Amino acid sequence: MATDFKSIPIIDISPLVAKCDDPKRVQDPDVLEVVGQLDQACREAGFFYVKGHGIPDSLIKDVKNVTRKFFDLPYEEKLKIKLSAAAGYRGYQRIGENITKGIPDMHEAIDCYREVTPGMYGALGKIIEGVNQWPHDPPYFKVLMEEYISFCTDLSRKIMRGIALALGGSADEFEGERAGDAFWVLRVIGYPGVSNTNGQNAPENDIGCGAHTDYGLMTLVNQDDGITALQCLMWLRL
Repeated sequence: MATDFKSIPIIDISPLVAKCDDPKRVQDPDVLEVVGQLDQACREAGFFYVKGHGIPDSLIKDVKNVTRKFFDLPYEEKLKIKLSAAAGYRGYQRIGENITKGIPDMHEAIDCYREVTPGMYGALGKIIEGVNQWPHDPPYFKVLMEEYISFCTDLSRKIMRGIALALGGSADEFEGERAGDAFWVLRVIGYPGVSNTNGQNAPENDIGCGAHTDYGLMTLVNQDDGITALQCLMWLRL
């Protein structure tokens, strides 16, 4: 991977989003332009912004607002959906419970996974069997998140179709028997700051999340506006 890029690429993927399922997409010059940009971004940077993604701005705003309201709740209220093995390790993760390279992270989160029925993935999948835990407060948390998840999983499919074309394969290369039964993870993360842990014991480490490589094929990141702490590789601001 090249390391001499100076900024994170911004790609308008609206042509791909609009014509992703069109049988004639590979003949469309606008779609091919997006495919070329995805190819270059993945090879040279490994990160890229997308616009024209099709997720309503109003939904993104509502998801952020309801998330803030949840993390502002008293600690005892958040513990009502505490992450547990019985729920397939879904639910609220307290500050310091997430460990990166042996060091507790200074953040709290709600972990949501694709819901897994008993036996769905055989014996190896038993540990993640369960349904997501949703708070009753704030109201509409579950409704908003499930709508958001639906948009994100569809967007991921469309981006992966573009990447498949960039690799010289068919658009559905990552679908069907090869990788069509996608497993998704949604982490809603709050970084309270060292002086605002809302009654929780803060870890000695004051880093929100240590350096790491995400599991999975692709990660979509939706961070707060104006945040410049998230950086990658050569300390480029994201």
